[in-house]
Amino acid sequence: MNSDEILAARRRAIGRNVSLGYHRPVHIVRGAMQYLFDETGRRYLDGYNNVPHVGHCHPRIVDAAEHQMRALNTNTRYLHENPVRYAERLAATLPAPLRVCYFVSSGSEANELALRLARAHTRRRDLIVLDAAYHGNTTTLIDISPYKFNGPGGAGKPPWVHVVPVPDVYRGQTPSAATDADAVARTLDQMRASGAGVCGFIAESCPSVAGQLMLPPGYLDAVYRHVRAAGGVCIADEVQTAYGRIGTHFYAFEEQGVVPDIVVLGKPIGNGHPIGAVVTTAEIAASFDNGMEFFSTFGGNTVSCAVGLAVLDVVEDEKLQAHAQQVGAHLLSRLRPLVEESPLVGDVRGSGLFIGVELVRDRKTLEPAATEASDVVNRLRDEGILIGTDGPHHNVLKIRPPMPFTIDDADVFASTLASVLAGI
Repeated sequence: MNSDEILAARRRAIGRNVSLGYHRPVHIVRGAMQYLFDETGRRYLDGYNNVPHVGHCHPRIVDAAEHQMRALNTNTRYLHENPVRYAERLAATLPAPLRVCYFVSSGSEANELALRLARAHTRRRDLIVLDAAYHGNTTTLIDISPYKFNGPGGAGKPPWVHVVPVPDVYRGQTPSAATDADAVARTLDQMRASGAGVCGFIAESCPSVAGQLMLPPGYLDAVYRHVRAAGGVCIADEVQTAYGRIGTHFYAFEEQGVVPDIVVLGKPIGNGHPIGAVVTTAEIAASFDNGMEFFSTFGGNTVSCAVGLAVLDVVEDEKLQAHAQQVGAHLLSRLRPLVEESPLVGDVRGSGLFIGVELVRDRKTLEPAATEASDVVNRLRDEGILIGTDGPHHNVLKIRPPMPFTIDDADVFASTLASVLAGI
């Protein structure tokens, strides 16, 4: 099928709100590390697919999946060493007391399970979330994701969800981490006054859909203290940032100097294979072990665990965390001058290979340049570079490439972006 035929068939057979990227969709037929190839053989530099964390079709991951698939693929009702080995390896990457693992098939499933754990442990329901957050595509997760329930087609938040401002340093809503944490404290006070107890607080360690944000230093530490004092648990959503993406740490919550009660993992841990995981404490796991069986048909299957182990091996053997720090620092050094060179660029932020470039029409009013951001993304696509947009105003260029992204790739990306911006 050619691209037009695929597009026509897709419109007939697949729901219309399953979105496509770019004004001219890209027909991708092959991937290799940080590159994608279309049906004509044209190579694209992948600047934002963080799901293939260690690279598209990394041979060690493919070999691990193939080898285990030829031997056995079954669920966790049988004894097999892969789930145990994987759980032990995964827990060893996290600080104590995070030692008990549950395996599922996606980040959405993992966040759903994290909520069940929190509710079983606290015997409460009310949850505090950050504004503009997105945590997954299930009914419950749409209910706790302001990015969705306040957006087109959304029905608003349910009464058990309590939204606090997202710390956004650039837009001037964050005079200090303590001030933002105080908003959580005030929300907790209001909940107590109304007779509601807090189940927990959930946040991405680096808010992604909210605009590729880095939380101000000390924010999570202060928030976690408030939430725990009120009897709630603290959930770190690491679906976007785990396994060294920010360069300085293996998990982004470590950059904040905190230890969550529950950690949620997805996307990067399977390198494109559908794996999700929840890691928690023995105490919370004991509360969840209340007589009701937990079973995920595909979670923890032998093939998924083989893939998960291989991803951890590659991250370690290829020193991808240190690589992300080095390449990310270089890329940021190339992008930050754009604030002075281009009137559209309001802010460049990030760490490692988690970077956002916010476009504005006015430096004083910070009017979002959403149309221009879309134009930049589509012009980059024409130049053979793939990125996307994020943020509540859809004006932040989202840069989250596969971890093999190199210094040379960073230079090509930065030079091409500068040229595209100059042409708008």
